[in-house]
Amino acid sequence: MTVLFTAVLMITSFLMIVLVLLHKGRGGGLSDMFGGGVSTSLGGSSVAERNLDRYTIGIGIIWFASVIALGLLLAYA
Repeated sequence: MTVLFTAVLMITSFLMIVLVLLHKGRGGGLSDMFGGGVSTSLGGSSVAERNLDRYTIGIGIIWFASVIALGLLLAYA
């Protein structure tokens, strides 16, 4: 069971990094380094941005749950 939660944690960690870097920049930062500073037609209220927010929150919840589950497994096993 520990191996399963470790694998889920690694996959969701990678997905969180990718999803956070895909967000539109609110100023300087990593998103500007990858071309996020260029103004595009996709605003913060677009469907793509809202879906990206939903995916990020969903993956974040799964990541948090796997951290808690792995911690409980290691503490009480």
